[in-house]
Formats: sequence, C-alpha cells, structure tokens
Amino acid sequence: MNSPITVKIKRLAHAQGLSLPVRMTAQSAGMDLAAAVEKPTVLQPGEIRLIPCGFAMAIPAGYEAQVRPRSGLASKFGITLINSPGTIDSDYRGEVQVPLVNHGANAFTVERGSRIAQMLILPVPPVEVIEVDELDETARGAGGFGHTGH
Repeated sequence: MNSPITVKIKRLAHAQGLSLPVRMTAQSAGMDLAAAVEKPTVLQPGEIRLIPCGFAMAIPAGYEAQVRPRSGLASKFGITLINSPGTIDSDYRGEVQVPLVNHGANAFTVERGSRIAQMLILPVPPVEVIEVDELDETARGAGGFGHTGH
C-alpha cells in the first residue's frame, strides 16, 4: 500500500458540529460528505440544488477530488449528482458543494448532516498533448456508440 497523502481541510463557520469527510469503513474507497444546510432543504422532482458541505480543502498538486453519488440515495430515492463524477481541482480553495438532482418521483428533503455524496482523492498523471497527422490503426477504429451491437 502507498503512503497516505495529506489533504488539508478547513471547516467553515456554518459547518460547526458536522463531520468532515470520513470513510465509513476501513475499506471504503470514498469519504462521505455531509450537507451543511442551515435548515431542511427540499428538492422537488426534477429540481437541482447546490448543497454546501461546509469545508474547503487543499488537495496536493498531481491529485484531484472526484465527487460521486451515494448508491443508496440513488437507488432508493433517485437522488444523484447532475455532473457525475464532479472534479475538484488541486488549486480550488472554495467551499466544496454538491449539485444534487432529484430524479425520483417524490420530493426529497436534505437534512443538516445528511450524507449526500462521496469523495475520492485520485492521482492525475501529467499529460502532454501532441498534434499528429495520423493515428495508429486499431481493430475498433472509429466505431463507437453501440458499434458492437449492444
């Protein structure tokens, strides 16, 4: 196993009493994010709301945070992220917020402290983009979007 990286977290004033990002089990890939809403917030079917998480962070250069839906909220209530996964860049220092969308048939209430998403910290390799006149050939070629018949 690799050595852990350090992610500095700054709790914001409106997040007092809430948990910071935390893994719920030792083997969890993601850390749960809690809603730092001041009062219960209702998402009507089809509605999108940006939900604050009450912290800012400093991710080391060469890494990103990916914010993903929680499977229980998605499968039980139709609550997911409108952009999934969402990326938080290592140079962002603002509050982490989650763009929730209600794809369910019923209104859904986000309570203060509700676990609304999960966050993974992942490496981002350096990439060099090189323009070329031709690309190498593959068996697939330019086939896409159902090219295999499935």
